[in-house]
Amino acid sequence: MARKLKTMDGNTAAAHVAYAFTDVAAIYPITPSSTMAEYIDKWASEGRKNIFGQTVRVVEMQSEGGAAGAVHGSLITGALTSTFTASQGLLLMIPNMYKIAGEQLPAVIHVSARTLATHALSIFGDHSDVMGCRATGFSLLASNSPQEAMDLGAVAHLAAIDASMPFLHFFDGFRTSHEMQKIETWDYDTLSGFIEMETLGRFHARANTPSHPVLRGSAQNGDIFFQAREAINTKYADIPGAVERAMAKVNAAAGTDYKPFNYYGAPDAERVLVAMGSVCETAEEVVDYLNARGEKVGLVKVRLYRPWSAERFLAALPETVKQIAVLERTKEPGGAGEPLYLDVVTTLSTGVIPGVRIFGGRYGLASKDTTPGQVIAAFKNLSAKEPKNSFTVGITDDVTGLSLPIDEEPLTTPADIISCKFWGLGSDGTVGANKNSIKIIGDHTDKTAQAYFQYDSRKSGGVTISHLRFGDSPIKSAYYVSKADFVACHNPSYLEKYAIAQDVKPGGVFLANCAWDAVELGERLPAAAKRYIAQNGVRVYTCDAVRIAKELGLGNKTNAILQAAFFKLSGILPIDAATEYMKQAIRDTYGRKGDAVVNMNLAAVDAGLTQITKIDVPDSWKDPGNDVVKVTVISAQEDTAEYVRDIMAPMNAMRGDDLPVSAFLPTESGSLIPAGTAAFEKRAINSE
Repeated sequence: MARKLKTMDGNTAAAHVAYAFTDVAAIYPITPSSTMAEYIDKWASEGRKNIFGQTVRVVEMQSEGGAAGAVHGSLITGALTSTFTASQGLLLMIPNMYKIAGEQLPAVIHVSARTLATHALSIFGDHSDVMGCRATGFSLLASNSPQEAMDLGAVAHLAAIDASMPFLHFFDGFRTSHEMQKIETWDYDTLSGFIEMETLGRFHARANTPSHPVLRGSAQNGDIFFQAREAINTKYADIPGAVERAMAKVNAAAGTDYKPFNYYGAPDAERVLVAMGSVCETAEEVVDYLNARGEKVGLVKVRLYRPWSAERFLAALPETVKQIAVLERTKEPGGAGEPLYLDVVTTLSTGVIPGVRIFGGRYGLASKDTTPGQVIAAFKNLSAKEPKNSFTVGITDDVTGLSLPIDEEPLTTPADIISCKFWGLGSDGTVGANKNSIKIIGDHTDKTAQAYFQYDSRKSGGVTISHLRFGDSPIKSAYYVSKADFVACHNPSYLEKYAIAQDVKPGGVFLANCAWDAVELGERLPAAAKRYIAQNGVRVYTCDAVRIAKELGLGNKTNAILQAAFFKLSGILPIDAATEYMKQAIRDTYGRKGDAVVNMNLAAVDAGLTQITKIDVPDSWKDPGNDVVKVTVISAQEDTAEYVRDIMAPMNAMRGDDLPVSAFLPTESGSLIPAGTAAFEKRAINSE
């Protein structure tokens, strides 16, 4: 069976399969899961049919708790029901989740896993919300990529029906939910063939209807409650088998090899990582990199986290394993270790593999980027004379000393992969243009394609960085682009504030949206940027997209101009073909707004192709001296001034990742952030 290739993000992939298996969707959107619910609602309004030939009935509630209650009620009446959520929204569903699992109802909740609000709110991703649900009785199934969100999303629905038990299918918020890749999609005829109608009929027969009334939710005393809870053990023992049966159907149709636990790496590995989520993609790159250099390492990818199957986990481990590092995207303060680590320790405590040492570590909270160097550090820790337990990677912990040093940051992406990076301003159209670009590349070439968008929580007006990759090899790089073949700065004010030019590989292309000639560009660029450009043969171009957009009546929307410049300078596609694809995307996107809007954007493409200036880099840039340090005088109370100087200033310069743990120790007053700091946040983002 040939599956269609389409470029989409993880949320779209999960929604595609969820719609297929759903009779009723009870929704209450929350970032970053919102687009799943929005797509379900959109497709239903358009009359799209699920695999049962019906249009999904969508009910939007007034809270996540209400959505979970609607899911519960709908399931009781015999309707296959789904919902979509994340973070605090998922926590509000927990009371109903206990009921749904206790009553053995085949709900499916798709979760773009997101950080829980603790000392602060974060809209970004980790597994803290999912881990808060592991005692509810829901089975937890993890996907690592948009392709897996498509495939394992189907597994979740199939296994829920087979086992007549609820599933929570999760993937990393933003990193997977918003990452775009060219993936293989299911057609609904194929998915309908996976359903065992007899099993589905048994679920329908259990429906609580006026003609077949049953009592649910009774009250029980201690004389029988305990026994009734233990009686469900056999149901949970059967769930891994149901998951394997669903995976077998997917594997047979798609040529994949999904298992509850998948092993990747050397068959005789001595050091093994255990993880789930998008970090597994990066870890696969690292495993290939290290094994090619003579090491013996491997990775166990956890798909079915709950119910935990010790037998299947042990079967996935190589018999030669001596040290295990368990990587987790969550933190449980005060615990003996994070949840997955404790499961692995318990499984191996019987001595079934003698002498194995197990160490746990944390990474990537709130979507902090997890690089190959960090994964390598976890492997190196296993080889240390005294490995650290409860370690962290990606930060500098100068308080409790738990962080691992990053000794190297190699380029593990395959050599044929072209990387691009675009610095934009929230709402300037940069992200939208790059989504169109990756769709053009993905849908009109044989290239693999990936796009990820790094957002500022300020959203409109904040910094956005688009990370694009494409090539012939599979792309597993679930981390930011650090060295790119092409870098574009879409906001002139950024050139003086951030280290952007240093992102370009030697010999690569740097495009700046500015009105400056070579002399003024030399006056504006920081000395470090000029030195890097000159010493590494970076080719520099400018395009005054701000002026062009105003002249065309587009206001601050420079996206079409700079997208055209990107295709012209990068040479990814024949320029005539790229131009037609861009213009067709404009007609599709803006057609409803009238010919005037369409024609302005078409003219923007033509301008972006022709109004590009090549800058001849002078030899003087090789030794430009040092920049004059600008001193900012802060008039404020002492604690406020310290916070602005020590924390806000590095954050505003995009150097927050460099701040150590000690920078965030509580003050004597107990307040981490003094009042009145917003007055000192002058981002200076105007392009004028």
